[in-house]
Order: sequence, then C-alpha cells, then structure tokens
Amino acid sequence: MDEVLIGEVIKPHGVQGEIKVYPITDNPKRFKKLKEVILVQNQEQRRLKVLDAKVHQLEVYLTLEGINTRDKAEAIRGWAIKADRSEVPPLKEGWYYFELEGMQVYERDALLGTLTQVIQTGANDVYLVKGDQGEICVPALKTVVKHVDVAGKRMDVELPPGLIDGEEIR
Repeated sequence: MDEVLIGEVIKPHGVQGEIKVYPITDNPKRFKKLKEVILVQNQEQRRLKVLDAKVHQLEVYLTLEGINTRDKAEAIRGWAIKADRSEVPPLKEGWYYFELEGMQVYERDALLGTLTQVIQTGANDVYLVKGDQGEICVPALKTVVKHVDVAGKRMDVELPPGLIDGEEIR
C-alpha cells in the first residue's frame, strides 16, 4: 500500500475553495507538513499540491491547488484524502494499522494466513486473518500477539485454546 487514508472532505469553507477536513489521526497538526494529497472517490484519484493547511483544535482546513472556488470545493465533498506513505511520520513506539494489513500471521512455524483487516471493537482490536482454514479473528492482546516484524511483514501469535474450530479446549 503506497497511500494512506488520512481524512475526508467534510464541506467547503468560505468562497475561495478552502475545504474543511475530518482528520483520521490523533495529531491533526500533521496536515501542516503535507506537500501533496490524493483525493479519492470510487475509481477516480486526483493528486493535488497543498497550498495551505490550518489547524484549529481538532479541525483542519486545506487549500489545494486547482480548488479555488466554492463550487470546486463542493464537488469534492465526501472524497477521501490520502497521503503518500512516505509523508506519514514514523511512530516512536508501535505501528500504524496500515502497516499490519498484508502481514503473514504465524503460530509457531505454521502459517495461519494474511492479516486483512484491523477491527476496532472498543475493548481491544481484533485482527482478521484469512487463510486456508478460513477466517480467524485474532485478539490484539499482548498475551496473544507475541512478535510483530513490520519490515518483514510477519506477525507471530499464540492463539488461545478453542479459537480455531475443531480445536479442543484443555
């Protein structure tokens, strides 16, 4: 994945094409460092240079090259905003969800499948793993997830008894 979802266009702001953005980040100030964004709706993608970015509390306002009227801003309402992965700052600890998707998940040396989705449940996240045995929902707990190698795209887990159909509970 070369692009990362970072927000969504909520609505136009003013008459000169500025847009209000719903940021998908815990740090909206990251928008101030962006040089370019990718607007996406269905199969259409548009790469646009960021001319200005303002952040007020949790609200983000962007001015994009080529979007210079309220009508043009209205035309992109609801579009997803993505950034090149290279523009996403590294975390001091842990990993981003998008870094986990596509990982090969192993229990000991047995391949369980590929992590296809991170599901937020409120209590703890769940990793959806698809493989030859079907789908497995792996709880994102330290007692289950033993090792994550982001660069190597590998996750090692120790599943609790009974998680896989047909497995006996001791």
